[in-house]
Amino acid sequence: MQELKPIKEGKVREIYDNGDNLIMVATDRISCFDVILNNEVTKKGTVLTQMSKFWFDYTSDILPNHMISVDTKDMPEYFQQEKFEGKSMLCRKLNMLPIECIVRGYITGSGWASYKETGKVCGIELPEGLQESQQLPEPIYTPSTKAEIGDHDENISFEQSIAHLEKHFPGHGEEYATKIKDCTIALYKKCAEYALSKGIIIADTKFEFGLDENGNIVIGDEMLTPDSSRFWPADGYEAGHSQPSFDKQFARDWLKANPGNDWTLPQEIVDKTIEKYLQAYTMLTGKTL
Repeated sequence: MQELKPIKEGKVREIYDNGDNLIMVATDRISCFDVILNNEVTKKGTVLTQMSKFWFDYTSDILPNHMISVDTKDMPEYFQQEKFEGKSMLCRKLNMLPIECIVRGYITGSGWASYKETGKVCGIELPEGLQESQQLPEPIYTPSTKAEIGDHDENISFEQSIAHLEKHFPGHGEEYATKIKDCTIALYKKCAEYALSKGIIIADTKFEFGLDENGNIVIGDEMLTPDSSRFWPADGYEAGHSQPSFDKQFARDWLKANPGNDWTLPQEIVDKTIEKYLQAYTMLTGKTL
């Protein structure tokens, strides 16, 4: 069996070239504040891959996505070993657009901090008197540039996203910027409504898009996972304070409260984190992993 090496390693994902397509493996690594922690979170990669598969299937009527298969039998022999089972996705090759497409349906996190200071989030004027974690009148689109590992993504305005895309795709900046903004809002609205019916609030999330060989816009990367989204339990939700979450907020909170942590979590926090990921997966899909 030929051992394959990834052509690209992200904070969590490894990407392998498979000729006409790619294999994307979600590892059990966890990153917070753009740093890869020293812990591994068992089953986390499986949750990310299977959650993305669920949402890719659910939204294929809005926009095509890059997924071909999550069955390792459809992949080279090297991937037919236990460490890749459930975590690997065979994908179409895309020319990725250099924008993180962030949509916020509720005001929280860095958006809340910005609103308290300026009344705006990423330059977007919001109504006065909003409370922390309150649902916004309409979801807002707040794109950012994609940073290299170790750097922070930079929030930009919609107008700046046009200029940024124009630089990379001359003659298409406005067209692509408008399309990915519209798709981001449409995807969020459909999925947030579904999630709410299953007891989960999607406070915010990010999507990434690319171009296929015919120049069509396609969803790539991951979709609506606990790594790329804030999931809150709808039960007990009330605005005015931060919310318990189904994502890596547990890990973030512990790191913030324990400076000098050397980017290492206690096992109890690791266990709580994966428990939340698995709970969110079951609530949304009706299946257990």
